[in-house]
Amino acid sequence: MTVLWSRADLEAATSGRFPPSGAVTIAGTGVSIDTRTLRPGDVFIALIGENSNGHAHAAAALAAGAAAVVAHEPCGDDPRILKVDDTLAAMQGMARFARARFAGRMLAVTGSVGKTSVKDMLHAALSACGPTHCAVASYNNHWGVPLTLARLPAASAYCVCEIGMNHAGEIAPLAAMVRPDVAVVTTVAASHLGLMGSIDAIAREKAELLLALPAGGIAVVAAGIAGSDHFERNAAKARATLWRTGTTADCAAQAGDVAQDAQGSTFSLTLPDWQGVARVNAPGRHMADNAMLALAAAHAAGADMARAVAGLATFRPGAGRGALAKVMHDKVALLDESYNASPASVCAALDLLGLVATGRRIAVLGDMLELGAFARHEHASLLPAVRANADAVFCCGPNMKTLFDSLPPALRGAWAPDSTTLAPLVRTALRAGDTVMVKGSLGSRMRHVVAALQADDARVGPA
Repeated sequence: MTVLWSRADLEAATSGRFPPSGAVTIAGTGVSIDTRTLRPGDVFIALIGENSNGHAHAAAALAAGAAAVVAHEPCGDDPRILKVDDTLAAMQGMARFARARFAGRMLAVTGSVGKTSVKDMLHAALSACGPTHCAVASYNNHWGVPLTLARLPAASAYCVCEIGMNHAGEIAPLAAMVRPDVAVVTTVAASHLGLMGSIDAIAREKAELLLALPAGGIAVVAAGIAGSDHFERNAAKARATLWRTGTTADCAAQAGDVAQDAQGSTFSLTLPDWQGVARVNAPGRHMADNAMLALAAAHAAGADMARAVAGLATFRPGAGRGALAKVMHDKVALLDESYNASPASVCAALDLLGLVATGRRIAVLGDMLELGAFARHEHASLLPAVRANADAVFCCGPNMKTLFDSLPPALRGAWAPDSTTLAPLVRTALRAGDTVMVKGSLGSRMRHVVAALQADDARVGPA
């Protein structure tokens, strides 16, 4: 197994010190911030969160085989404990150290919706071309990005980082840490609108990623993206090249002949010095658009495109992000979109429901959060997409009641104040042949509904 962190490298990266007496060899093969998932050989970083203090688990980490513990509070006198001034700052130092020794191609993905799907598509495509490292989940914030980099093997050919935000000023420091060669912006939409104040402010923040590109770097941005002037201006400031993906003739990544079916999409794509046909096995036009962004970014990173196209074909949507499976003793099809939600992603999920359903189309929708004063308007704006793609609608949360009350009586399934209460109502209403789509913001806990539908017996409620 590859050693990521030696004693000397940990001290150099964090400005910390191991005890001088009883020195032991350190050979860290991974990095962990959670003893529940720690593997022998991991370097355990004792972070302090809102509801937890990793220092309380330092002894458990060592007992589980941690190669070292990074701590700033007293944790005993074990020679494997690295004392630092602050553990979050130490992990950021490890991230910068790992990035500095990485000689491969770095790609960064941001966007209001679709960034995790594009990150995962890139992982599938690039892994067919060489060793590829990327975040294991949506690790896109102030601890997720440095953790991803701290786990980066120096010998990887590619690394894909996901960068998120919900307040102004969050992208620039993360982008400076990642230092991408290729930047991808999927969308600018109303996610976090209540915290940011306007779509233009969201675009301005997303465009900060481009300023981290080196001269000659490439930014891949969807054509027609809101706030396009911010991306053009920042690409010029960075002396980077801007590629747009879309169907118009002026796009550097020009798509055409998109053939959709219930299993996915096949499309043609013309890129600078390459053209071909690709397949993504995830249904929905939004997934085809994400796949075009991913392939354009792979090409920008110098990937072998024949291999990248073959790799993309292995991509499958993850749990909560469009996975389609049979539930309730194989009588009902479940389209699981429960991980998160914004107005744009809910409309895309509703369109997907209309595409894949063969029987009744059932939409189960929870509140979209972080919309502030725009919440009622944004929830009500879903009405046309709901009417076009659903035969019955179940809603939970105070804001979704705005939508539910505006529905024609024939479309109203049930409304409940929360997902736990809604779950048994949905399950009871379903019948053989139905397709049910579940979506809502993470805080709406729509996984409770999914768990109820996935239960093997008549039990309902959260797992």
